[in-house]
Amino acid sequence: MKRALRLVRRGGEPLAAVALGALSGAGEAIFLVLAALLWPFRGRRAVLERARAIAGWERRRLLMPEVHTPDEARVLSFLGARLVPAFLGAVTAGLLVVGVVLAVIVVRAFVSGAMSVLDVVAQVLIGTTLLGLNVQAIGSVLRLDRWLARTLLEPGSREELEQRITELTATRAGVMAAVDAERRRIERDLHDGLQQRLVSLGMLLGRARRSRDPDQAARLLAQAHDDARHALDELREVAWRVYPSALDNGTVDDALSMVAQRSAVPVRISYRLAERPPPQVETVLYFVASEAITNAAKHSGATVIDIHIDVAGSGFGSSSEVEMLIRDDGHGGADPSGSGLQGLARRVAALDGSFTLQSPPKGGTTLRVTLPTTPAPPHGTTAPRVMPSATPTPPQSLATTTDAAGPGGAGLAGRG
Repeated sequence: MKRALRLVRRGGEPLAAVALGALSGAGEAIFLVLAALLWPFRGRRAVLERARAIAGWERRRLLMPEVHTPDEARVLSFLGARLVPAFLGAVTAGLLVVGVVLAVIVVRAFVSGAMSVLDVVAQVLIGTTLLGLNVQAIGSVLRLDRWLARTLLEPGSREELEQRITELTATRAGVMAAVDAERRRIERDLHDGLQQRLVSLGMLLGRARRSRDPDQAARLLAQAHDDARHALDELREVAWRVYPSALDNGTVDDALSMVAQRSAVPVRISYRLAERPPPQVETVLYFVASEAITNAAKHSGATVIDIHIDVAGSGFGSSSEVEMLIRDDGHGGADPSGSGLQGLARRVAALDGSFTLQSPPKGGTTLRVTLPTTPAPPHGTTAPRVMPSATPTPPQSLATTTDAAGPGGAGLAGRG
């Protein structure tokens, strides 16, 4: 029974797509007429925005991924060319409806005795032949529709190459900016933190050396010992910001567990990758999560941070992508244009990944990072952007938990 229903569904999907295409074609014809009337009166921007939205809906109807077509004329040309498969789809769908009506008439005539068995057999043979032709016509209309969508909306080889060069140029500039910002941050940490502590340590040792009171010298040496220990801790923190050594001998789960232990906000980590991703992917995952935890301890009143790392699509998608979901329960409202978020987005962009922010006011903050674990294709990829959204997506159920309790509040993305 289930198999029969599955076959019916598979057979009905093309018919539904063609029928919807016929209906949308009527709406597109009206839209093109209105667009021609509004175009001379400064309605170009609104017309093009609506045209892109309609073209995107058509690709979703055809079960095709959305693409960005920079050439505005090609979008309008697609809507105009779509009138042909829309008309053919209306004809084929109409003929199918007529065939169903005629079949009902034949059945009623046979039941009432107005038609002999031979006549019914002849009608069944004719109807079956016409049904086969109609089904073939529906498939042809659907293929024509998809061909137009590919030809007029998707970029060609040259355009893909130019788009890829533009993306790589922007990504390279972003990576260089992120590296420069990280260098300035490390220099600031060394100057304002470690250097000041070392200066204080030198002064304490100098005072202890000049002191003639053994008790005071012992106290100064004990204080100098404490300062030296704190200086080592700060130096270790700076070194971890340059590169986490835990990734050499363990997974990103191990490295983030150490960060969670030092966090002022409890952190729960769920790591569900059966195989380790490439080192560059683990490094980006670590830095994004570490920065998110650090920002969470500064900007909003979160009580817990959840980090979920899994195969993209929660195990149902392609295993060539890794997804990391980070969510806090703070007051949200993070600014996607802040330098901190843009720096994280540039790190992800360097590996052709996607970086999404969802931070509605009073709704917590969610970061979603998707990174490919295989080399990027030469053409047709899209540079990632920081995309705000009004509705946060909760993480999946957590498998393993690492808690680091303590006071403090958090907002993953911070205030920029």
